[in-house]
Amino acid sequence: MKQALLTRSTRPDRSAARRSPALRASPIADVRRGGSSALFVTTEIADFVKTGGLGDVAAALPRALSRWHDVRVLVPGYPSVLENIRGLRWEGWTRPVAGLPAARIGRGCTEDGLGIYVVRETSLFERVGSPYLSPSGEDWGDNAVRFALLSMAAAQIGAGSAGLGWRPDLLHLNDWPTALAPSYLRWHGYATPCLLTIHNLAHQGLFPLELKESLGIPSWAGDADYHGQLSFLRAGLLQADMLTTVSGHYAQQITQASQGMGMHAMLHRRASQGRLVGIVNGIDDSWNIERDPALPLAPDRDPDSIRRLARLALCAEMGLEPHKGPLFAFVARMVAQKGIDLVCEVGAQIVRAGGQLALIGCGDADMEAAVRRLARRFPGRIAAHIGFTEAVARRMFAGSDFLLMPSRFEPCGLSQMYAQAYGSLPIAHATGGLVDTIEDGVTGLLFADSCASELRKALARAFRIHDEPELMSAMRHAAMALKHGWEHSARKYSALYGRAMAQPAAA
Repeated sequence: MKQALLTRSTRPDRSAARRSPALRASPIADVRRGGSSALFVTTEIADFVKTGGLGDVAAALPRALSRWHDVRVLVPGYPSVLENIRGLRWEGWTRPVAGLPAARIGRGCTEDGLGIYVVRETSLFERVGSPYLSPSGEDWGDNAVRFALLSMAAAQIGAGSAGLGWRPDLLHLNDWPTALAPSYLRWHGYATPCLLTIHNLAHQGLFPLELKESLGIPSWAGDADYHGQLSFLRAGLLQADMLTTVSGHYAQQITQASQGMGMHAMLHRRASQGRLVGIVNGIDDSWNIERDPALPLAPDRDPDSIRRLARLALCAEMGLEPHKGPLFAFVARMVAQKGIDLVCEVGAQIVRAGGQLALIGCGDADMEAAVRRLARRFPGRIAAHIGFTEAVARRMFAGSDFLLMPSRFEPCGLSQMYAQAYGSLPIAHATGGLVDTIEDGVTGLLFADSCASELRKALARAFRIHDEPELMSAMRHAAMALKHGWEHSARKYSALYGRAMAQPAAA
C-alpha cells in the first residue's frame, strides 16, 4: 500500500518530518565517504541517451568534477541505459509516495568507470521514444509522474533512505524534470544542499494543479503553484540552495522581464542574495579535429588538410556541388528558438552571393517542411538532412566556413564552440552564452537583433571576410586556439558545491 508523503496536512517541524516513512534514513545510509560527494541528477547523458546539449553536459561535467568530488549520476532507466550500462546491480528501492510508485535503484558505470545510478520503473521509463516525447512527437501524457518520480528518487537518495549505503553531501539537479527534489527534501525537514542548473528557462514543467496530491505535494505547499498550474521549475528555483545557469550573460538576462519567462522577479531576488551564478558550459575532449574518427584522416594530420577533406566528404554525402564560395552550415533543432525561419529567409541571398548552405536537424513539422522546400529550390547549392547524425554534424563543423546561429535566445550554446574548435566561424545573434564565447570580428561574428535584416548584414560581412584569405585564416586560427574545455568551469562548480554545503538553507 502506498504511503503518504507527510504524516499530517499541516507544516511539519524537522523532527516530525523525519518520522515520515518516505524519506526516513537507514543507519547505513548516514555513513559518508571521505571528501565531499554529489549526486548529479539528469534526464539524459550522452553515454546512453541524448536529445540536446544537456546530454553532453551530463556526460562531461561529472567527469570533470570527479577530480575533486565523488560524483555519481542518477538517470531514469530507459531501454538504452539498461542495455548499455556496465556491471548493473540492483541495490535499493525508493518508497512509494502518494501516486508515485516505488522504483528500483541500480548501480553500474560507464565504460570509463563513471558511477551511474538507475531509477527503474518499467511502466514509466521503458518505452520507445525520447525521454520526453512519444514516437509521434507529442509529450508523454504522464511526464508529470515520470519526472516527479525521478525527483523523489533523488530526494530519497539525498535523505539516505533508498538503501544504497551511500548518501551524497549535495544534489546537483538539472532543469525542470529534477526540480521538485529540493522541495521534497524541505517538506520532510531535510537540509541536504541542492544546486539547480537552469539549462533553458523556457521549459518549466507546467502541469494541471489537480495533480498536486498524486505527485506527493502537500496541500499547504505553494512552491510549485504558478498561475493555476504546477511548475516543477518554480519549486526548484525557490527551494534550491544555489542556482546556476549556463553562461554569465544568460544569468543576467533571465533576471529581466524580456528574458525571464515570468520568473524574472524571483530570479532577480535570488541573484541579489548571491544564489544565482552563471557558469559557461564547456565541450569535452572528443572535439579534437586531429583525432576525431568522424573526420577524414589527413596523412599529415594538419587541421587545414582535414578541413579540406571534410568539406569534400560533406559535399559528396549531402549532394552539394563542388564550389569555391563559402559554405554555411546550420546544426540545431529546427524550431523558432534557433532561428531556423530566419535561415530559410536568407537562403536565397546566400546562393545569389555565391555561397552554399548545409542544414541538419529536426524539430517542428512546419519548419522541417520549409527547409525541404528551400533545398528543392536550390539543388546542389542548399542541402538538408532532416534528423540528426553525430558524425555528419561533426563533418559539417569541420567542412563549413561559417556556422549560422541566429537563435532568438540561447542560454549557452555548444555548437558555436564545436564550430570554433574545428575552424568554422559562428555567425550568431548577440544573446546569452553566444556573447560569452564569441568575440565579434575575431572568433566569429555577432549581430544585435534577431531578425532577417540583421542576419543579412552579418552574411554580407562574412562574404567580405571570405574574400580576404589572410583575414579569414587569422580569424579561423584565433577561433581554433580558444580553450573551451571543462576544467575552468568545473572549478567554479566545485567552489559552488562548497558554498552550498557551507551556507544556511535557502529562504
